[in-house]
Amino acid sequence: MASKVSCLYILTVVCWASALWYLSITRPTSSYTGHRQVSSSISIARKNVSFGNIRTRPINPHSFDFLINEPNKCEKSVPFLVILISTTHKEFDARQAIRETWGDENNFKGIKIATLFLLGKNADPVLNQMVEQESQIFHDIIVEDFIDSYHNLTLKTLMGMRWVATFCSKAKYVMKTDSDIFVNMDNLIYKLLKPNTKPRRRYFTGYVINGGPIRDVRSKWYMPRDLYPDSNYPPFCSGTGYIFSADVAELIYKTSLHTRLLHLEDVYVGLCLRKLGIHPFQNSGFNHWKMAYSLCRYRRVITVHQITPEEMHRIWNDMSSKKHLRC
Repeated sequence: MASKVSCLYILTVVCWASALWYLSITRPTSSYTGHRQVSSSISIARKNVSFGNIRTRPINPHSFDFLINEPNKCEKSVPFLVILISTTHKEFDARQAIRETWGDENNFKGIKIATLFLLGKNADPVLNQMVEQESQIFHDIIVEDFIDSYHNLTLKTLMGMRWVATFCSKAKYVMKTDSDIFVNMDNLIYKLLKPNTKPRRRYFTGYVINGGPIRDVRSKWYMPRDLYPDSNYPPFCSGTGYIFSADVAELIYKTSLHTRLLHLEDVYVGLCLRKLGIHPFQNSGFNHWKMAYSLCRYRRVITVHQITPEEMHRIWNDMSSKKHLRC
């Protein structure tokens, strides 16, 4: 029995060897050579594609869907300025105060402004429903399906960058700010951005901070060493308010796809800017702290931090009704 198996095995090997030898001498040489060259080029191309995919595969894919969107907000006319305001579900009073004061899209005749509030999704379905109803009334809210939290503020800003790049790329400028910020729109529009001048490109300005990571775990701004080992951050603008030319939105968003995510939003944007070779300009008009109210003092600034909805109304009404007063 064993000898029969051995004979069959030897016979099989001989048959395969004969067949391969026959094919090698009967196939035309020129055709075979050409086939090998094509195969080699295909193989090389496939390798290049493979290595290309490795290089370009996002390490931080922003793979979130819009739950609430305003894709047509820029269709009728191109905004001179898009204002992106980071907010939370419970801050309806703050959003409403902004809508009725400095964030009113109709404040400046002849200058198109688009105001948008940025949110993630909440764990409470009732709050999500309330925001959806608010959106149906005002059409100024965008939401993606990440959890709305302090540690996801970076995702919120990237959502805004993505929205501008996708739905409003022809805008001239973009402002990112928070819902407890008062913005002196006259100074922002006429003194800083100057609508009658040629729009800047690769432009970024705000209150520039030069600092390093805080290693104290008790700090709100704690940064683990394994997440960011360097001892210094690149220059970055305080997330309470900064301005950039609209072309930078797409640049930052695309760069973020290949930049390890950090929960400190303003620091992370600074990292993306460094990769892009864009240096943020210092502007003393951006204040990232609480400033005691004075009509003359507030006339000189662009932003003020930690303003309540009630204060926002009072400051706006005061500044609007006393424009004739000199300081």
